[in-house]
Amino acid sequence: ATVLANYVDGQEKPSAASSFLDVISPATQDVLCRVPCSTEDEMNAIIENAVAAQKKWREVPVQQRVRVLIKFHTLLVANKDAIADIIVRENGKTKVDAIGDVTRGIEVVEHALAMPTLMMGDSIEQITNNMDTKSIRQPLGVVAGIAPFNFPAMIPLWMIPLAIGTGNALVLKPSEKVPGAAQMIVKLASDAGVPAGVLNVMHGGKEAVATLCSHPAIKAVSFVGSGHVGQIVYKAATANGKRAQCNMGAKNHAVVMPDAQKEQALNGIIGAAFGAAGQRCMAVSVVVLVGSAAAFLPDLIAKATALRVGAGGEASTDVGPVISVEAKTRILSLVAASIHKGAKVELDGRDVVVSGYEQGNFLGPTVLSNVTPDMPCYAEELFGPVLCVMEAGTLEDAIAIVNSNPMGNGVALFTSSGGAARKFEHDIEVGQVGINVPVPVPLPFFSWTSSKGSLLGDHHFYGKSAVEFYTQSKTVVSRWEFVPTETDAGSVNFSGR
Repeated sequence: ATVLANYVDGQEKPSAASSFLDVISPATQDVLCRVPCSTEDEMNAIIENAVAAQKKWREVPVQQRVRVLIKFHTLLVANKDAIADIIVRENGKTKVDAIGDVTRGIEVVEHALAMPTLMMGDSIEQITNNMDTKSIRQPLGVVAGIAPFNFPAMIPLWMIPLAIGTGNALVLKPSEKVPGAAQMIVKLASDAGVPAGVLNVMHGGKEAVATLCSHPAIKAVSFVGSGHVGQIVYKAATANGKRAQCNMGAKNHAVVMPDAQKEQALNGIIGAAFGAAGQRCMAVSVVVLVGSAAAFLPDLIAKATALRVGAGGEASTDVGPVISVEAKTRILSLVAASIHKGAKVELDGRDVVVSGYEQGNFLGPTVLSNVTPDMPCYAEELFGPVLCVMEAGTLEDAIAIVNSNPMGNGVALFTSSGGAARKFEHDIEVGQVGINVPVPVPLPFFSWTSSKGSLLGDHHFYGKSAVEFYTQSKTVVSRWEFVPTETDAGSVNFSGR
């Protein structure tokens, strides 16, 4: 199988690594390519090269950096289909879902085109006689991005345009499970005119992550992934004096009121629960049926039953495979343990077999009812096509269920009542709230405002908050007193003219 090269100094450079990680098709178990575990010398060289490149890049005027991003955007749009095909092969999601993955990333590039405005500081004159104060934003230096497997294009594109648009250099470590999309995206950025060394790909596993969290030249680390790894990254990065933003685990609820528009609610929940095989950090993994909305359950199960399980490359597929054999085994274990604790199986997709893809990591849509907070299917993030059903007597009871969960990524309420919606959005303790919207992902001119146990760090992803993350604020207080100087001609010269 082909061994991917690191991308350093504007070109692919084969690694001298002695150990490698296989990139395995979730649908077939075929080895698609191999990722090198970059050597310590290679990792240090990539970072040191980025340091040298950033010193020049930070001096490039912001409007010129934006012109490069405009070309980058054009190339991404032109190559969207090809990037999506790589995602389908390596990640297993459907082509429609993969196109969405790339499109949401492109939207962040579009937002970054406003960088001259986004990087503006503030000023006030005459704070005292002849004295003014201004604040400016400057790039940090070299920053690191550590991306997950579930959005091979979108998450790198959360990082790339904002990191380099603000004048930093970026060292990106894609997920070793799905490296191909990020590799292509970085090449396109180079073709767009991003100078050599400003944007780099460092392949590897735990050692690469550890290096990015400890190397003194790395000033900030942006991470998206599991809660366990996110806590390790945050502790290591901050212990070494770096900024860190870590978007981590989730347990997203959809609360359904009796007055909800049933078809809209159920269709939204089905897509949010089982799309991308449940492997979205904003996937709905728990539905809370309030009062008489419990009668919606048979229709919910019927819609889930109608979904077609198959390889992402097949046009008829609704639900693709999960990422790995290990992921499937973990999900099956959590479901079994929950059944043992009293969960009722309303729909069982554990034994699904896909013709022609018998070795694939497939799980059919699975629905568990009678779920309680102490069950593993609720206490753990499943990250698979499994939906837990809970019931609540009132809206207040449903809010209490959601607020008692330690995670705070997303939540949705389905209702026809403005009063219920107002109370919900006011009282709920979750960072991203949807009202009749199952997956309330903010567009890039807002920020990804996850909260509680879903986020470590003080800055959110994309939007103005991300610009603050990738820049250092500097305040300048200046005093200039005008002293007229008469020349022989009797005119007045202004200093610095």
